[in-house]
Amino acid sequence: MIFVDACFKKETPYTPIWMMRQAGRYLPEYMEVRNKAGDFLTLCKNPEMAAEVTLQPVEILNVDAAILFSDILVIPLEMGMELRFEKGEGPVFDKPIRTKEDLNALYEYPEERLGYVYETIKLVRDKLPKEKALIGFSGAPWTLATYMVEGGGSKTYANIKKLIYTDPEFMHDLMRKITEAVKAYLIKQIESGVNAVQIFDSWASALEKEKFFEFSWDYMVDIAEFLKERYPHIPVILFPKGIGGYLDSIYGRFDVFGVDWGTPIELAKKHLSDRYVLQGNMEPTRLYSKEATREGVEKIVQTMGAKPGHIFNLGHGMLPDLPVENAKYLVELVHDLTKR
Repeated sequence: MIFVDACFKKETPYTPIWMMRQAGRYLPEYMEVRNKAGDFLTLCKNPEMAAEVTLQPVEILNVDAAILFSDILVIPLEMGMELRFEKGEGPVFDKPIRTKEDLNALYEYPEERLGYVYETIKLVRDKLPKEKALIGFSGAPWTLATYMVEGGGSKTYANIKKLIYTDPEFMHDLMRKITEAVKAYLIKQIESGVNAVQIFDSWASALEKEKFFEFSWDYMVDIAEFLKERYPHIPVILFPKGIGGYLDSIYGRFDVFGVDWGTPIELAKKHLSDRYVLQGNMEPTRLYSKEATREGVEKIVQTMGAKPGHIFNLGHGMLPDLPVENAKYLVELVHDLTKR
């Protein structure tokens, strides 16, 4: 598989490409399935439908890897938290985790209740062409904890950051509980057939450097090392968003570092490319214009070189109204410009 080879810095015929949120609202085919499902969570919990939307971007765009269609919040959901999605507001937990009692009430083995995810993986792997990889994923413990404590998305992260400084012991207990759940969940994804895993830390930039390493990165590395110990042949990708200023201190046993669009790829290359494959990092909004897309691709390819050590991706997810035509153009362009 070209994508898996690229994760291990092996020679590939071209630089592989996939996109975060590649299965999503910008595709009419996705919207059709989503409308049939009725709501987002029903779609996530229906293996046939989730498999169908996972496969769509591979068939439509010819990307080199599919990423499992699910949601990072299935872990807190199956830990017993009530989750709903509000239009315009996003995910909401009506009873956030704020006390020791709340923490103790969480079910410790959510991976046992996530059979619908593993079923989706089996269906996808069965239908996916052999040369295409399937990426499994999880939210990072810090991002999951943020949703669980804040009760949803947040601009200030006031509740969870207050706990970091006033009750770090409680926070570490919560982080450990989530970390163990993520380990078990990703092991089951690997056993079900994924060829690589990515851990998303969407809210990494909420933390100052010292606290980022203590409450986010250390736990991500713990998961990565746990997985690599058991499945060395499965690439592990870590994506902490918005921590370009902390790159000089990144450490750990994993394979690929996801670079967000706010971090200059030159900077990531300088600090990390001797140890890790870099993935990223075109600004997603460039996709509204083919001209801007070409400019973005050429700059990244020029920096990284059409050689091992790079996987092309956006520096964050696809936006809901991007033209499908332009996404196809991006994939063709990357394949074309990086042919060895």
